[in-house]
Amino acid sequence: MSRNKHSNRRVFFYFLFGVSTLLLLITLFRIQILDPSYKLSANNNVIKAVTVYPERGYIYDRNGELLVSNQRAYDLMVTPRQVEAIDTLNLCDLIEIDKAYFNKQFAKAKRYSSHRASIFLKEISKQTAAQLQERLYEFPGFYLQERTMREYPHKSAAHVLGYVSQVPDYVLKKNTHYKKNDNFGMTGVENSYEKELRGTKGVQYLIRDVYNRSKGSFQKGKYDSLAVNGRDIELSIDIELQQYAEKLMKNKKGSIVALEPSTGEILSLVSSPYYDPNLLVGRSRSPNFNRMYKDENMPLFDRSLLAEYPPGSTFKLLNALVGLQEDVIYSGTKFPCEEGWRFSPKLKIGCHPHASPLNLTKSIAQSCNAYYCYTFRRIIEKYPNTEVGYNRWREHILSFGLGNFLNNDLYTGRKGRVPDVDFYNHQYGKRRWKAPTVISLSIGQDALVVSPIQMANMCATIANQGHYYTPHIVRKINGETLSDSTYTIPKYTSVDKKHFKTVIRGMGETYTSRYGTARGARIKDIEICGKTGTAENPHGDDHSIFIAFAPKDNPQIALAVYVENAGWGSTWAAPIAGLVIEKYLTNQISNTKLEEFILSENLISKEDEK
Repeated sequence: MSRNKHSNRRVFFYFLFGVSTLLLLITLFRIQILDPSYKLSANNNVIKAVTVYPERGYIYDRNGELLVSNQRAYDLMVTPRQVEAIDTLNLCDLIEIDKAYFNKQFAKAKRYSSHRASIFLKEISKQTAAQLQERLYEFPGFYLQERTMREYPHKSAAHVLGYVSQVPDYVLKKNTHYKKNDNFGMTGVENSYEKELRGTKGVQYLIRDVYNRSKGSFQKGKYDSLAVNGRDIELSIDIELQQYAEKLMKNKKGSIVALEPSTGEILSLVSSPYYDPNLLVGRSRSPNFNRMYKDENMPLFDRSLLAEYPPGSTFKLLNALVGLQEDVIYSGTKFPCEEGWRFSPKLKIGCHPHASPLNLTKSIAQSCNAYYCYTFRRIIEKYPNTEVGYNRWREHILSFGLGNFLNNDLYTGRKGRVPDVDFYNHQYGKRRWKAPTVISLSIGQDALVVSPIQMANMCATIANQGHYYTPHIVRKINGETLSDSTYTIPKYTSVDKKHFKTVIRGMGETYTSRYGTARGARIKDIEICGKTGTAENPHGDDHSIFIAFAPKDNPQIALAVYVENAGWGSTWAAPIAGLVIEKYLTNQISNTKLEEFILSENLISKEDEK
């Protein structure tokens, strides 16, 4: 019985050994004979896998004008363990670096990997690459890898377009698509549409001789894969308008945001100071970025999307609309103004001299502070208690897109602030504040802040008489019009359409009335509706603000202009807005003297002098 048991065990082990040996032989046969891809791996000493980078998608403006293209460039790659004794100084002369930088880059490559290739020097020019290519055999371990870098035909719209740089570590950790030293859109459209613009990388296997010179493709390119170029994008930006608006804002701090009310498409997005986008291309990117980053005027900061300001008197338009909706005022309602509104000897909101009393349209045209203090107080005190009234008022304001992200396709933004009840309960104590406590909200001050793009959208909403389309900057991708419902379905305010005509009439009288605050910025043959604003600035002179749309009927452009530390809205922001509107609608300027004055003034230097 025992002998049979041992015999059966031997048979089992012989069988197991035979099967294992057979499987091993089959696997070796498949690897060595049937599957040549392993041969590719085995020959990695003579076969170099070269990444083929796709062309990044081109970017155009709304009229087909090219804004961003590509230019050919090369990266000098190095595999440290393959580097033998070379003439270091000779190589440094060829690629125009010094010995210290060479040592730094080589040490960095060794830290990354001695056996794997990494970038030694990025974005070498075509001319330098051509000279180097002829002598690469002198420098074993080094080779050139072709890629593209961005090129900007216009020195404009840098904040809109953004820039491309080496993919940051935080993206590498989250996204397996990228490898070290890949390009990545850091800001602007380059960032928000990175997936569409980047394309798909390919690979090419090349045979190299003992001198590291290419001898053609491995097995006629059987294992190569093609790169797929990125998709082209058409923006809503009008580059001529963008350039003109930037020109007007030269030597000024602030922003201009212009929208097409009927679609929400962004026509112009200016942040000033601005810069030439070509400064952040190639090997000069880092020193230029560092220089601008340290500039006290912050040219890298996108004021159009990230700056937050009090809306000032432009906000009176919303209080007028909410007052009409809440039935606490009507078009004929008049309030007195004795150089302002007074609640107590200690609480007074001042106002500039004007006729009194004024009805609603006249109060808009002449920007009466007292009118809106009375209106705001009536809105809040209509309800049983301050909190209920304030929440109702705030709901109306939020419906205009203020105090929230607009959910647009821009890479960044700020939500602004329309303070809630908890904010004031924390500041003053629960049930310890009333309408007069926060009365400066009636004229766009207190803790209220908005971004320029929110203000432009607010203006477009009034132009549309109660609805807006989410502002967006891309119209087409690879020739196909975007059909995202986020941008095609209108968002309606809580104010009925019938109330907007009265407010729009007041905005028109801002220009046409003898006492209108923008009468000096009128444009011949164009019916513009606008509102001046002056926002208090605790850090210096007040900000000059203006919002406007035109023409009055069937509006084609709505915009917001902010000029920091420039004083009255009628002095700077209103004339700039008028010039931008005329340029867009007629492509000419009738008041060339006004234009020359705006262009010649340097408000930044005047601010520095103060």
